[in-house]
Amino acid sequence: MSIAENITLIINRLPKGYVFTYADFITKVKGKEAVIKALNRLVVSGKIAKLSKGKYYKPENTPFGKLLPNQAQVVKDLLEENGKINGYLTGYSIYNQLGLTTQVSNTIQIGKNQVRPNFKRERYYISFIKQKNIITKENIPCLQILDAIRYIKKIPDASVESSCKRFLEIIKKFSVKNINTLVRLASKYPPATRALLGALLDRLKKGNATESLFLSLNPITKYKISGVNKVLTTTSKWNIV
Repeated sequence: MSIAENITLIINRLPKGYVFTYADFITKVKGKEAVIKALNRLVVSGKIAKLSKGKYYKPENTPFGKLLPNQAQVVKDLLEENGKINGYLTGYSIYNQLGLTTQVSNTIQIGKNQVRPNFKRERYYISFIKQKNIITKENIPCLQILDAIRYIKKIPDASVESSCKRFLEIIKKFSVKNINTLVRLASKYPPATRALLGALLDRLKKGNATESLFLSLNPITKYKISGVNKVLTTTSKWNIV
């Protein structure tokens, strides 16, 4: 079997939208240059498409053209290294998924401990949010919520009032363990985020979990988040104005 035939056979088994590089074939097909040439020929033939330099994907063809891979596939090389998670989708990438907005952004935001300059990949703009907590598979949902609370004023096509209502719907389904995790992770977020989380938890009658948040705040600092008092009743306690 030729190199091209071997590569084609492997690609035929991949799901639509799967992103790969020449390195995915080296263990099965010897010769980096030969693999790259074979992949580029498949791009020309339309069998696969190029996402960016050295990155390819198996497209799904529709009457409206080729569909791009989902966002997690587009940036999967930025979300883990050597099988270990070191990043997660957040911000604009998950607002729609969380039900905070109906808009779908062409900006992919990634939370990482070590950030890098923004760049463009295909039609997407890739940007980064600094995360001070250790990132694990288990705590990613809590980190995503905390990021959304932190940037509540920047959620597209959504008011602070509607976002608070949605946060309440999401957090009320959290287990006691997850709420405790949320509070623990919030200690490394800005004071305004901790204050708003505290007010949300008070509204859900989770006051026992908020003591550490309350004690972490400067009692004379005010946090301006207009619209919160339309939904939450303890904003004055948390110095939210």
